[in-house]
Amino acid sequence: MSTGVVIAIVVVAVIVIALLVMASRRAARRKQLGRAQAEAQHADVDHHRERAGERRHEADLAEERAKRARVEADLNEERARSREEELSSEER
Repeated sequence: MSTGVVIAIVVVAVIVIALLVMASRRAARRKQLGRAQAEAQHADVDHHRERAGERRHEADLAEERAKRARVEADLNEERARSREEELSSEER
């Protein structure tokens, strides 16, 4: 073989190897990006679940406060009725 053909084969081989290396690196970057995106999505799911838990807790507290306010209102109403009866009996 002539020297020119050998050089051409070597140059083509080097170019093919360089292309394979570039393709391999690109695939590795895509895979890494895919993993990062999956982790971010899982973190997003965790965040939404955490927020849902916080909201449920707030709703439970609000419900408890409403129950207490209702009981307090009933107690005040009962006190008012009792006082009104006292006043009615004193007027007689």
